[in-house]
Amino acid sequence: MKILVTSGGTSEAIDSVRSITNHSTGRLGKIITETLLAAGHEVCLITTKRALKPEAHPNLSIREINNTNDLLVVMQERVKDYQVLIHSMAVSDYTPVYMTGLDDVQASSNLEEFLNKQNHQAKISSTDEVQVLFLKKTPKIISLVKEWNPTIHLIGFKLLVDVSEEYLIEIARKSLIKNQADLIIANDLTQISANQHHAIFVEKEQLQSVQTKEEIANLLLEKIQAYDS
Repeated sequence: MKILVTSGGTSEAIDSVRSITNHSTGRLGKIITETLLAAGHEVCLITTKRALKPEAHPNLSIREINNTNDLLVVMQERVKDYQVLIHSMAVSDYTPVYMTGLDDVQASSNLEEFLNKQNHQAKISSTDEVQVLFLKKTPKIISLVKEWNPTIHLIGFKLLVDVSEEYLIEIARKSLIKNQADLIIANDLTQISANQHHAIFVEKEQLQSVQTKEEIANLLLEKIQAYDS
């Protein structure tokens, strides 16, 4: 099968030397991709420059992106050509719009005006004791996938932090329905470490738990093989 995998974490620039990013290493996406390649599938990995990547393989192509907008453009271009999408990338929920000193903000009678401004200097001045950074919400790319390719098998991830398993499953089920996904893999950051990755596979009719990244990849492979049967 032709499978699209996203991994790593996006980075949203504040200026030419600063950015907002996350701690995703891309290790899970690397393991998933290697497992799929070993089973004979053709994989396109959309990832970031700093993320871990598999070794070169005849059935592997890699596209590097930086930010959420890059991801949006590449996904819209590529999704229509694939049968399965495994969307494990940690995508930024917000992107910087404008950063300025607190005094400027306090002097303004209309905070919305800052959402229409841009920082034009390559490096924003660091002379102010306090800076205010304005952010705007980024598009939820997973929610657009079925518009681009209604027949694709969509597998998404939901990461929360220090919540009950019941709540984690509830939120994953909502994502499953909202995004018309086949499967959502629910994770809690407190249960992820170097040797452990507890995850719950949430589907319409069943739940399955695994304990490592390798188990996630192997169970994903089983699910994907079933799509092709």
